[in-house]
Amino acid sequence: MQEDLVKKIQQHPKYLELVRKRSAFAWVLSLIMLVIYYTFILLIAFNPAWLGKPVSEGMITSIGIPIGMLIIILAFILTGIYVQRANTEFDELTKQIRKDVK
Repeated sequence: MQEDLVKKIQQHPKYLELVRKRSAFAWVLSLIMLVIYYTFILLIAFNPAWLGKPVSEGMITSIGIPIGMLIIILAFILTGIYVQRANTEFDELTKQIRKDVK
């Protein structure tokens, strides 16, 4: 009986839509984060002197510190965007699937 329920859910059109949308969205957010991160790494590799410059004259903090902090903040923002969409659109599709299958 459990296997029948699993097959029924897996063949449900809204389940297929949920899987497609969630996967595509996760890939887009992952790609954005990877581009940001690897751009920073390439900048470290090929232009470390620029990252080592002070933010302004007389300051100790280099340009690389706020950029690194920005990358961390962007990771939190992207996570928040995913959670917001998961809690609205993806959860709604899940509720509809449960309702239709029962």
